Amino acid sequence: MSDHFVRPDVRAFLDFLNSQPGPKMHELSATEARAMMAEMGALAEEELGALAVVRDLSIPGPAGVIPARLYDAREGRGAGAVMVFYHGGGFVIGDLDIYGPYCAEVARQLDIPVISIDYRLAPEHRFPAAAVDCEAATRWIAGSPAELGLEVTGLVTSGDSAGGNLTIVTTMALRDNPAAVPVLLQHPIYPVVTDSDDWPSMRDFAEGYLLTRDSMDYFHAAYQTEGDDYRGAPIKFAQQGMPPSLVTTTSLDPLRDQGLAYVEALKAAGVTVQHRSADGNIHGHITLRRAIPSSKEDVAGNLSALKAMLAEVMADA
Repeated sequence: MSDHFVRPDVRAFLDFLNSQPGPKMHELSATEARAMMAEMGALAEEELGALAVVRDLSIPGPAGVIPARLYDAREGRGAGAVMVFYHGGGFVIGDLDIYGPYCAEVARQLDIPVISIDYRLAPEHRFPAAAVDCEAATRWIAGSPAELGLEVTGLVTSGDSAGGNLTIVTTMALRDNPAAVPVLLQHPIYPVVTDSDDWPSMRDFAEGYLLTRDSMDYFHAAYQTEGDDYRGAPIKFAQQGMPPSLVTTTSLDPLRDQGLAYVEALKAAGVTVQHRSADGNIHGHITLRRAIPSSKEDVAGNLSALKAMLAEVMADA
């Protein structure tokens, strides 16, 4: 870690994490890995905090009910935009509870409803099950069904890591076959955009920075992504016509370089794009705000930029 800038609180967290005995995540079953992530989230992430509405939803999907959760800072709300959030975890781990505090913070700072999607996980449900669920759930939300209790006028799609992939591919699906309302913005956070691992950042941060090469191999083997399908490697496919985008990367991340390449692909396609880098921070930091307090500033900066972009889009509508 001496060759790269590491924030003091990030270094302290990594030193603690790397000193822990026992098996690593890639050595566990999916069930055990999920429990490990839940345990770390309970220790490392902030509390949910005050919120007017936290309500579970059951969304009809092509393979059965898709659980979801609505977060809103207001008890009552008129017509407006809604964020649809897709959690991270390599398509294998992660759930509504782990990402609840982050979604609640987004709802407070953006003052819009946030709906988090609990899509099917691998290896029980392999590619493209997660993408299928996220597209179906997002289309359902866009239609303002009575069960939702909201009049949706536009969507903001967002998610981190694997959820960053799901953000992009859901947005692409709705670009090519529009839903009842448009995607106004997308906000992928340190996204997975390709099945290739031939990147300098993957070599530089293969071990010791929370997300490892072994973990990525474990996730790929479980989900079995297909790179000739846009849902597996969206960077290989046309980005023209995508909505304004805020892409977040982080400097100590094996996925950093593919996220940066995605920013350049959007620019080349003429898409309005902003890029924010969490310098000196690691993959996964949006749900590590207690363990890495400086991550709060990263999240606040992202959401401030996203709020300004949303206001501009709404003003032009």
